[in-house]
Amino acid sequence: MNIFPAQYSTLSATALKDHLIEAYRLDPSTTCRLLIRNVSDTYILENESQKYIFKIYRDAHRKRNEIEAEVELLNILRKNRNSVSYPLTDVNGKQIQQFNAIEGLRNGVLFSFAEGKVILDLENAHLIQLGQDIAKLHRTTASIKLSNPRPVFNFETTLFEPLRDLKPHFAEMPEEFEYLTSIADKVVKKFEGFDTSKFSYGYCHYDFFPKNFHFDEAGKITFFDFDFAGEGYLINDLMSFLNHYFFHQLNNLISKEQAEKDFNTFLNAYQQVRPLTDDELKAILYLGITFHIFFLKFFYDNYDDWSNAFLTPRYTKHRVTLIKKWEEMYCNF
Repeated sequence: MNIFPAQYSTLSATALKDHLIEAYRLDPSTTCRLLIRNVSDTYILENESQKYIFKIYRDAHRKRNEIEAEVELLNILRKNRNSVSYPLTDVNGKQIQQFNAIEGLRNGVLFSFAEGKVILDLENAHLIQLGQDIAKLHRTTASIKLSNPRPVFNFETTLFEPLRDLKPHFAEMPEEFEYLTSIADKVVKKFEGFDTSKFSYGYCHYDFFPKNFHFDEAGKITFFDFDFAGEGYLINDLMSFLNHYFFHQLNNLISKEQAEKDFNTFLNAYQQVRPLTDDELKAILYLGITFHIFFLKFFYDNYDDWSNAFLTPRYTKHRVTLIKKWEEMYCNF
């Protein structure tokens, strides 16, 4: 009997364990289990002395050349002494594994484990270290050009293209779609008043929430999950971190005054390493609109692969409400 085609399969953790132990000469006692089932599936491998993260990508989400670019970026960051979870090399000198899965070829990477833990309620020492470390990372990403492509974050990819693609999804939500179209135009016009020629440009992480960096007991930070890394204004990373405080306020986990104080502590630490122009500081707030519209398209594009029912009209309206709250909290059009 022929195997019927599939669009998404979950690879066996047991089979992956056997393959990776052989490919990387890992300790035979190493275990493997699935951590996250998403647009890229994440497994954790561990034995008594070591841990690793294995991420396997879906072709619909990340093509081979984009994965090669991510690997290249992480190798460069590590070489420049940025603290990142980095790709490991197997016994044949390869950093990307390939699997003939039910849906076709899938590529995976074994990463070093980021020691430490996530800290959601960041204290001043954490914020200062974080600001300085992201600035040092940007020193590297502003001065390189990768051999393979990564996504580009500009108004076409974060506003115009998402709105074109999302239009059918909003067929029965015309008021919400009209709002998104209107605020996208406002953001573009706002940027016409900024001197973007002086904005720092390079490779952004684009997802600098606390879930994507660990602090160890000595306070050292290790960054990971560069899945969304792409080219754009480097202040996109500062904006993505601001989202942590945005959601923290919405969930009543921090006051508006404390959130502003903490984010300014972070910004001041960043600028001790990499100064920002006044326009860059202002623009951080408006890029939050592009971030939320971009991710609304991402949820829409990957709805089938996630195989869940969260992208309902109710959820979509909730996301639009979040954008309205961002506008209310941070923007002055």
